[in-house]
Amino acid sequence: MPMFQPSKRDGVVGFDGGGDGHILDLDTAVKDGVLGGVDGGVVGAGVGEKLDLKKMIEELDLSEVPSVFICPISLEPMQDPVTRCTGQTYERSNILKWFNLGHLTCPTTMQELWDDSITPNSTLYHLTYTWFSQKYLLMKKRSEDVQGRASELLETLKKVKGQARVQALKELQQVVGTHATARKTVIDEGGIAQISSLLGPFTSHAVGSEAIAILANLSLDSESKTNLMQPAKISIMVDILNEGSIETKINCTRLIETLMEEKDFRSEIVSSHSLLVGLMRLVKDKRHKNGILSGLSLLRTICLHKEVRGLIVRIGAVSQLVELLPALDPECLELALFILDALSSLQEGRLALKDCSNTIPNMVRLLMRISESCTQYALSILWSVCKLAPEECSSVAVEAGLAAKLLLVIQSGCSSVLKQRSAELLKLCSLNYSDTIFISKCKLTRTIQ
Repeated sequence: MPMFQPSKRDGVVGFDGGGDGHILDLDTAVKDGVLGGVDGGVVGAGVGEKLDLKKMIEELDLSEVPSVFICPISLEPMQDPVTRCTGQTYERSNILKWFNLGHLTCPTTMQELWDDSITPNSTLYHLTYTWFSQKYLLMKKRSEDVQGRASELLETLKKVKGQARVQALKELQQVVGTHATARKTVIDEGGIAQISSLLGPFTSHAVGSEAIAILANLSLDSESKTNLMQPAKISIMVDILNEGSIETKINCTRLIETLMEEKDFRSEIVSSHSLLVGLMRLVKDKRHKNGILSGLSLLRTICLHKEVRGLIVRIGAVSQLVELLPALDPECLELALFILDALSSLQEGRLALKDCSNTIPNMVRLLMRISESCTQYALSILWSVCKLAPEECSSVAVEAGLAAKLLLVIQSGCSSVLKQRSAELLKLCSLNYSDTIFISKCKLTRTIQ
């Protein structure tokens, strides 16, 4: 941590910048960028209202702040810097807390203190205040500019059509996607209803893609969600989901999932063959991990509606998801297993799982590999399949190493529910074997070791 000491150089108070012994005054600080000079000048000069340093630090929430402004104890920007006799500077409340804990040393150098006084470091405070006020005022100016531009674009959309409308939507989407103030402006000025009105049976994909991207970034109230759940609007979302770019597909899934949060949502809205096929195409596109995650997330939400599960099974989702499992990362894997477990609640879902040759081997591999939730789903799926055809499936499962994995679950710190299900499945699997053969299949000694 730099040591700050008042000094005189050409009549200007400065501070010691650190180990190189360089003395830095205010002019040099601005010139060298320590204070973040903007276009060669100071933003907000002449503003009458004095800004609160604490408020500026909280609202800016900057990831990078010059280390000279950081307290060595809390690693947070200092609002009331004080210097100790060792030359080290700290936030007042932090160093006082250090001493109240009974420490008689300097936290940075660990030197014993020969003087318990603290001296306000007004120079550093001024530097900190100036640096943050510049950043803060610049942020406020940009925010006002963004709000104004969002308002202008909403007005423009009322007047233009064709390519001009697409361009206005594209710019509004960029502004809304980047700035929270722009999102608030669009909401406050009735932009949600205005943009929603652009979605309908005659909407071009260019307009629809940009409108959906904007809506996916906004907080929708109940009325807005109800409006967007009109069949014609859902239909254009599904069409664009099937034919748009990867970014557009993700925006469609996000928007539809947001609509499904509405308490009055009706399951028939997502009982669409085209929607479900489009989601499976997205999930199977290995080039785009974000698309896989987004597609699985929406498919999981749809699976919560029992009425739609049969349709998901009938489009061949079970075997496709089972084949995808080995390539999925943990987050996607948990979603996929949840979906398969939900589909196993149906007779046709269990049959589809049984008929897929990789169901049992993939489920056995996942036991005790990823997370307790994944183990729970895999066990539930295995139970459904083995219960459906005990002689056929239990033998396949045991040959795949299921018995040893079940013993691992029983011996682990998993929940009692998982242990009970494992014990039941182990008992089911043992019915086709003599005790001696089954014990050998369990590989009991290796498992315990």
